[in-house]
Amino acid sequence: MQRTALITGATSGIGLAISEKLASEGYKLIITGRRTEKLDALKLKLESEYSLDIHTLNFDIRNKQEVDNAIDSLPAEFATIDILVNNAGLAAGLSTIDTGNIDDWEQMIDTNIKGLLYITRKVSPAMVKRKSGHIINIGSTAGKEVYLNGNVYCGTKHAVNAISQSMRIDMLPHGIKVTQIKPGLVDTEFSLVRFKGDTEKAKTPYQDIVPLYGPDIAEAVSFVLSRPASVNINDLEITCTAQANSFYVHREK
Repeated sequence: MQRTALITGATSGIGLAISEKLASEGYKLIITGRRTEKLDALKLKLESEYSLDIHTLNFDIRNKQEVDNAIDSLPAEFATIDILVNNAGLAAGLSTIDTGNIDDWEQMIDTNIKGLLYITRKVSPAMVKRKSGHIINIGSTAGKEVYLNGNVYCGTKHAVNAISQSMRIDMLPHGIKVTQIKPGLVDTEFSLVRFKGDTEKAKTPYQDIVPLYGPDIAEAVSFVLSRPASVNINDLEITCTAQANSFYVHREK
């Protein structure tokens, strides 16, 4: 039976890779994001390559009303969401707590925490009613250890870690799986967003190492979804070989 997966933040990086991987495996997809042109281009690409029906939802996950309206607008053939991949997230800025940009803080909190909560709150009741479903939250190694100048971003990912654990307990009586995947350094638009488009700064986290790439995380998502109904992968932490955790990285110079 074909399953339907909703992937937030699908237009780039990890979300894009997950969309491509699940499409290649025959999932029916709902892909979401704020960039309409990129969503439409991805829809056309996946439909042409895999002969699948892909539905796009263009909204800002930070806005609860937009989230609700988007899910309510789903046509009947996409209304049953079997898998929710909470991927949308970002880091904005890199500064000490006394010099932090409040707008950056609010953007991270609203996206990484509140956005995840808004869409989970909207999608999960139908899973509970059916007593089936799988929620995958994309966390971070920054949800285990903090690092210099990472204060608020690390705080949001620690929140995702706690929410994932609590969500798993809440969903337990209903047979709904909850998995958290915690990547380390993944070479995507992540750093470009954090450094506000400064391409030189954006390269620095990945210098002198072979980092992870989006498809590495997509493979992990595919793996956890392929487990038998009786098996749930609770947490999966993934780093490149050169990274031990969110702080220690060995660079070959």
